Order: sequence, then structure tokens, then C-alpha cells
Amino acid sequence: MASPVTIPMLYKMKERGEKIVALTAYDYPLARLVDTSGAHMILVGDSLGMVVQGHSSTLPVTMDEMIYHTKIVTRACQQALVVGDMPFMSYPTPEAAVTHAGRFIKEAGAAAVKLEGGASVSGVIRAISLAGISVQAHIGLTPQSVHQMGGFRVQRDEDRLLADALEVEAAGAFSVVLEGIPSDIAETITQKLRIPTIGIGAGPACDGQILVIHDLLGLTDRHVPRFVKQYAKLLDLAEAGVREYAAEVRSGRFPGKEHCY
Repeated sequence: MASPVTIPMLYKMKERGEKIVALTAYDYPLARLVDTSGAHMILVGDSLGMVVQGHSSTLPVTMDEMIYHTKIVTRACQQALVVGDMPFMSYPTPEAAVTHAGRFIKEAGAAAVKLEGGASVSGVIRAISLAGISVQAHIGLTPQSVHQMGGFRVQRDEDRLLADALEVEAAGAFSVVLEGIPSDIAETITQKLRIPTIGIGAGPACDGQILVIHDLLGLTDRHVPRFVKQYAKLLDLAEAGVREYAAEVRSGRFPGKEHCY
């Protein structure tokens, strides 16, 4: 069995030019699948609000819900580094941020936390880091700021994005997610930073890539963003299986003798 992934390992991967594989997961079966399939990092994202809970945004997700799902994922993982996503309004002040980040580590068993924002949250990142908790930053398209941004829009202000990236690195972030950023800007940021960049809709030059597992496997009927490649269409297979089951129950073909005691 390979050694569990650590943050120093991720730094070494960046130095060697080895790509970091990251995915989201929210429950035991999919977390186990991702962990045994070779992912280096699993993000228990507040995206669960959209793909698991059926909300139109990530904003309604609560801290208790995030702790619940993160506990499940860490229970499934033996290799991947698990990052818990701090939900909307869980880090309005450094003091609140440290308290809530601590719950991910102490109660849920995560190795690190993630929060959205650049320079505006550098003080929060610094406080969490000084408390001994590893922090992943997230800049560019930040879903918790969807109303401020006027929707899910590609972010193109190179000067601001680079300043945000350098600021979160200086504050102590161990890596940074780049979301919805043109490829050339993401490449510049990746070259400027010492810490790994994890891209989602930010092109191939990032040090790693992350996707929502439900999008990758075709397990959702929601709109799939342009940056997603669907490697399977499991929703279609699942629907066919359920329809066949329903038809056999109605016709009396299930259960058969082989399914009876």
C-alpha cells in the first residue's frame, strides 16, 4: 500500500512537474472509489449543495452538513489527502474562521480546509495557518460570491488575480484552486507561485486538476460546464436499471425463485 498523500508530497510534485489529481466526493462509496483510483486529493466541496442537495447554489450549505459529509469521506480514505470546504459565512472573522476550521480537523478528520477569496481573506488564511491548520485558497470564479459576480462568469482581471494568488501564498496557503480563469492567466499564476495550483476551468498549465465527481461520471442532470469532460454517463445506466426493476416488479418477474429463501 502506498503512503498517504501529504502536503510536502504535493510540493515535491510541483517541483518535479508531476500533475496532481484531485476530485470532489461527498459520501462513502464515491470517496472510496476516488481514493482507490489514485487521486492525490479529495475535496469535500460545498458543491454538494448543488449536486447532492439540489440547491441552485452553494450558499445554503451549513457547517454541520459539511462536517457530516467530511466525516463520511475521511472514513473511506486511506491514501488521498482530504480537504474540507468551509461554507458560506463560516469565516466572517479570523476568530470564527479558526473555530470552524478546527471542527474540520478535530471532528471530521480532514487534513486541511479550503476557503474562497484572495487578498480580502488573507488575514483569515493567516489566522487559520497560525493555528496549525493547513489552508487551501480558492480564487477566480468563487461560487459563494455568485451574486456579487452577477453569475458564474469567467474571471479575466489578470492583475487582480495574480495579486490575489501572491497574497494567499504569503498568508500561508499550501495550495490554491484557480477556477474559471483563462488558460494563459492561470499559466502565469502557476509559474509565479511556489505553492501548487489546482485548476478547474483554468487550462492545462495548472499543477493539478479538479472536477466535481458527479459531473465527471455523468451522475447529474444539471448543466455541465464547458470545462468538464464526462468520462462516463452513469445516470443513463442507473435510470435504465431502475426502469427495468420497476417493470419486473409490475409484471411479477421479480423476485424470481433464485431470489427467495
